Amino acid sequence: MGRNDVKTPRKPAERSHCTTTLFCHQNPIRYEVPSDGFDEWPPQTKPARGWRRGVGRARVREDRGGPIRPDSTGWCDMNAMRILAAATVATAIGQGASAEEWTVGSPGGKAAIVVRLEDGRLSYSAVCGGLTVIENSPLGIVREDADLREGLSLVQAGAVEAGEEAYSKPHGKRMKVVDRWNGRVLAFRDGAGHALELHLRAFDDAVAFRYRFPEQDDQMRVVKGERTAFRLPPGTKVWAHPHDDPSGYTPAYEETWLGPLAAGTPAPRAAGWSFPLLFETPNKRWGLITEAATDGTYCGTRLGQKPEGTTYAIRFPDAGEGNSVGDVAPKSKLPWAGPWRVVIVGDSLAPIVETTVVESLNPPSLVKDESWIKPGRASWSWLFDPDSPQDATKLKAFVDLAAEMTWEYSLIDANWDIMKHGTVHDVIAHAQSKGVGITMWYNSGGPHNPVTERPRGLMDQKPIRRAEFKRLAEWGVKGVKIDFFQSDKQNVIALYHDILKDAADFKIMVDFHGCTLPRGWSRTYPHLMTLEAVQGEENYQFNKSYPEKAPKHNAILPFTRNVVGPMDMTPVMLRNNRNPRRTTAGHEMATAVVFETGWLHFAGGPEEYRELAEVPRNFLKTVPAAWDDTRFVQGEPGDLCVLARRSGDRWYLAGLEGAGTARELALKLPFLGDGSWSATVIEDGSGPGGLSDRSVELKPGATLDLAVRPRGGFVAVLSRKP
Repeated sequence: MGRNDVKTPRKPAERSHCTTTLFCHQNPIRYEVPSDGFDEWPPQTKPARGWRRGVGRARVREDRGGPIRPDSTGWCDMNAMRILAAATVATAIGQGASAEEWTVGSPGGKAAIVVRLEDGRLSYSAVCGGLTVIENSPLGIVREDADLREGLSLVQAGAVEAGEEAYSKPHGKRMKVVDRWNGRVLAFRDGAGHALELHLRAFDDAVAFRYRFPEQDDQMRVVKGERTAFRLPPGTKVWAHPHDDPSGYTPAYEETWLGPLAAGTPAPRAAGWSFPLLFETPNKRWGLITEAATDGTYCGTRLGQKPEGTTYAIRFPDAGEGNSVGDVAPKSKLPWAGPWRVVIVGDSLAPIVETTVVESLNPPSLVKDESWIKPGRASWSWLFDPDSPQDATKLKAFVDLAAEMTWEYSLIDANWDIMKHGTVHDVIAHAQSKGVGITMWYNSGGPHNPVTERPRGLMDQKPIRRAEFKRLAEWGVKGVKIDFFQSDKQNVIALYHDILKDAADFKIMVDFHGCTLPRGWSRTYPHLMTLEAVQGEENYQFNKSYPEKAPKHNAILPFTRNVVGPMDMTPVMLRNNRNPRRTTAGHEMATAVVFETGWLHFAGGPEEYRELAEVPRNFLKTVPAAWDDTRFVQGEPGDLCVLARRSGDRWYLAGLEGAGTARELALKLPFLGDGSWSATVIEDGSGPGGLSDRSVELKPGATLDLAVRPRGGFVAVLSRKP
């Protein structure tokens, strides 16, 4: 080397990095992970506030202000960042330089959603309590004019912003709701300049995402399909509802729930699996997959028949749904937002059962004056006697039952416009003299169903529908039960919304039957009191296999179907119908509390309620149809369910057994708080109707001890002692 030669310092090899985000308290932190692994990090000094000790460490920077403070070396302890779990770091390392990643964690740090962009394709994962509940799963959507599954690049990653909403509604699991979340919007563009936004939210009990096309354009766009899927961890168990193939009466979400099944089990029919899908991971995390805020610009979706491994993919309706009327592919002008896809999560079943997130993801109420919206109990003659809606004399007997039981309503079911022994006006007048409100049945068709039950042709066209609602309001009718929708295509989803908007104008409450799954519409339209979308007790009339399956089915519903919205199960059948029940009377009494609905239609006839002893009869007279709070107490899907619901200062505790096993329960009720309580317990016994009752005093911290029979149940009404 000559004198003029200069020794150049050796430049270290460049290392590619990918980025991810971690959370301490409520604040996201970006960190870089070398694509070939971690260096040996500097020794730990004093940990930052809020972090637990551990080995793995990462250099961090704050995305927004907050209490995150790295130690004096600039490093934060990473093992405490369990909200993303070890799997997040492993995924980040494996993705290499081409991967970008964004995270939204929930306000309390219990859940997070992680979105990744790699090689122009989007994917996501979800975490609950530091453990993965949804593994890296594909995202993407296809329009006729744009394939937004690939070739995407980031335009802007919006800041993580906190949100909070407090609202009230006249019925539900709780009538006053406060929901908090963190959210952000990620904006992408494909090579041709088509824009796609991904909206993210993380609640402590759920994560949610939705697609949005932000451009302004009056040209109609058509969505041909989605790449959206949900990949469950291997070894996960699921409880699932087989979707209906199209027919003259289906789809209607009225099959028996199945489970537990191994994740990835094919559906028994080509139509696939319905929402919601309940699952339990091998790490004992629970989740429920569904969708919310489906409006008239999109179709209702579900999950495909044959999962790829444990990956469940979104699919659109069948062409044959709705009597083959309406397009499968939804269309709209821009801007255009799709439904929220939701994964409710928890480290127990309590967050699943108690959540209100499906309603909270919907727009606020459109009804300014809600004073006319009255939840309540109703007598219902059709199941007891299917010809009774055509007989004024028989209907008056059920009005008398409602008056005697202090129930608010009596339902006049199908074919009331061909009535004998009087007219519908005679029945309405009789009800008004007794202080009982009348609700009336209608066929939703229309060309979308071939069902002949009447009246029909009055609900599918706006001018005719509004004229009918005006007429009902003039008659003093309080609400309608509208049946036989048979489709999740966009045209029928739009029909639901149109019916609800028009009904509100005339102060008519609504019950949908033969219908789609609840998607949280009761927040926007609080006069939507309940929906069927369940295999309910009407099946004792025409389904021979129902009695054998009913106990387990009933014990799955509180963890699945009833999680996502009110459910018109038409419960409390105490005498046998055409197909004798196998549930006990105690089980049937429990359904009045375990199943939540804004209108509680009782399944039985007058004498089976009149013959009850005073205590159980008084319970049916006073059981609420709207609740101030709901708590999960104990149970497993299909095995046992014990819930507590509060109305005012009283708690209503109810449990039903689904596995056919006698059991002794010692129920802890910490939500009662301090003080002593008196409990009136109604359970299976030797009294009238197969029931017995007793009084129990509960001191602070005491358990309520119960003996539950196979396929049995109980209710208890708890009042604080002075």
